[in-house]
Amino acid sequence: MSDLPRKAVTRTAKLAALPLGIAGRATWGLGKRIGGKSAEIVGRELQQRTAEQLFKVLGELKGGAMKFGQALSVFESALPEEIAGPYRAALTKLQEAAPPMPTATVHSVLGERLGEDWREYFLEFEDKPAAAASIGQVHRAVWHDGREVAVKVQYPGAGEALLSDLTQLSRFAKLLGPLIPGMDIKPLITELRDRVSEELDYELESQAQQEHAREFADDPDVFVPEVLHQSEKVLVTEWIDGIPLSEVIADGTEEQRDRAGQLLARFLFSGPARTGLLHADPHPGNFRLLPADEGDEDGEWKLGVLDFGTVDRLPGGLPSTIGHSLRMTLEGEAEAVYELLRGEGFVKDDIELDPDAVLEYLLPIIEPADADAFTFTRDWIRSQAARIADPRSPAHQLGKQLNLPPSYLLIHRVTLSTIGVLCQLGATVRLRDELESWLPGFLASDETTVAAEDETTIADEDEAEDADTVGRKGGSVARA
Repeated sequence: MSDLPRKAVTRTAKLAALPLGIAGRATWGLGKRIGGKSAEIVGRELQQRTAEQLFKVLGELKGGAMKFGQALSVFESALPEEIAGPYRAALTKLQEAAPPMPTATVHSVLGERLGEDWREYFLEFEDKPAAAASIGQVHRAVWHDGREVAVKVQYPGAGEALLSDLTQLSRFAKLLGPLIPGMDIKPLITELRDRVSEELDYELESQAQQEHAREFADDPDVFVPEVLHQSEKVLVTEWIDGIPLSEVIADGTEEQRDRAGQLLARFLFSGPARTGLLHADPHPGNFRLLPADEGDEDGEWKLGVLDFGTVDRLPGGLPSTIGHSLRMTLEGEAEAVYELLRGEGFVKDDIELDPDAVLEYLLPIIEPADADAFTFTRDWIRSQAARIADPRSPAHQLGKQLNLPPSYLLIHRVTLSTIGVLCQLGATVRLRDELESWLPGFLASDETTVAAEDETTIADEDEAEDADTVGRKGGSVARA
């Protein structure tokens, strides 16, 4: 398919066919077993056919369908190995490419947004897209000042397609649930729907990217390309080369994997502390591994970060509740952790849980924060998914009684997604270093800082507000 289907009936029909196809393949599988094929062989064939159809449709439709596929792709590492292969191949295709829209459509959008003389902005413009994503595709070009640039052009009808797809997908979310053990698909789709207007707004994306570009301008570890031009459906930024994280996952050296993993964790936790924004789309297609010094591919690597269309606005950085609860859990303070979670709404008022059981539920999940260095593996994340997904396990029963407050929903998804990518990388990461440097509340000394800030607030409210901003954004940087 060469263009984004714009009629809701066309897209709905394609998505509605997915559950029918899955049901049909289940019937086919039953017939094969009756005919003498082993259940194991039939099961693998069934998974492969399901994966091929599901992600072929999601990739072709782009829009919300592809967005959903990309969100799922980072959890591939949680799948049991016997079925992970077929999904892995289909999912990773969504991280870097999708069928392009026609050249004439691209030129039409550029003409509408930049003017009929749009070519005067560029010394060169490549009609063939360099990459395609859920709501737009990227063309490589040379800006009028000689800089290489990425020109992101939004698909016509992208907003309608996003909403239509996600509405349709939510109708059979339960059927899609088994794709990722232990994960509730419906809240993911709901959250993606809630972010549609932001995703389509290139002005908001431009502001978020510029904020990061300014903050990380001289950073030795992270590079964010500058925005050179923005209009309603066109965004022009600096071009960056480098190795896509999907290629590092597939063929990277151990050094590249570990470095990419460390920098990904550093960016996740340092971004909110330094910019007040959380990059909320951490699939591998949005990251590049770059030589720290241009042309020096044998030296240190840095992380290139793309696509700021979805961000969470956290003016004070990540909530200190996360750091406090992590630290107290690691220290075995069951009662204190339970009271903190209840106070924040993770445990509803009408629910009574055993604090020790809550601690036992949390400790395996936060194991990476308790080690000097932790190797994230597919086996580890599979064991966590299996523990929480098994209806017979105490962890499953307790997890069903916990609540996720809306203000933590996006933070939770981003954290889980990042862990999924770290497991795909198989990276050894000093996660505790990043938490100590950037996560408010994780160090016991943070409590003294918070108490001092509270006293200052009583003395002088206006002055305290400035001190709080500096303390939260600058204090973590100083500890690094």
